[in-house]
Amino acid sequence: MQMKKWILAGVLVACAAVGTAVVLRSNVHEAPPSTFVLLDGSQQTTEGLRGKVALVNFWATSCTTCVAEMPEIVATYDKYKDRGFETLAVAMSYDPPSYVVNFAETRKLPFKVAIDNTGAVARAWGDIKLTPTTFVVNKRGEIVKSYVGAPDFPELHRLIERLLAES
Repeated sequence: MQMKKWILAGVLVACAAVGTAVVLRSNVHEAPPSTFVLLDGSQQTTEGLRGKVALVNFWATSCTTCVAEMPEIVATYDKYKDRGFETLAVAMSYDPPSYVVNFAETRKLPFKVAIDNTGAVARAWGDIKLTPTTFVVNKRGEIVKSYVGAPDFPELHRLIERLLAES
């Protein structure tokens, strides 16, 4: 009888863990209100992304994974930009602005690049410390997926296709 109770308790704990994982994975929530200062001095707001599918990528020039994934982010942007897809690369506050400008110019980044001078944007988006951290935002302004480290790009493309097809 005691063994059955332990087995039942184990099954209940396993079910609770699976249920928690399902709830966490489907945790769609509003992108935080933010103002991004772009390299040209203009501003982009989270609100201004509504109606588009957006990729918001927190990165740094000193991050080897960030630098390595950037050609894939460019290719993703180029593939979907004409269909209502936006990319915003947000350089971390510790990244020297001159390095960010140099990187964006020498690599001819075709999308918007922002510098988070104060760290306020990174804090608003979940106190981002690890780079790269990437968020996918749907047309309603909701974060539907996040990646820490380089995304699985084929999976990311399938998600973007699905989100672009939504009305």
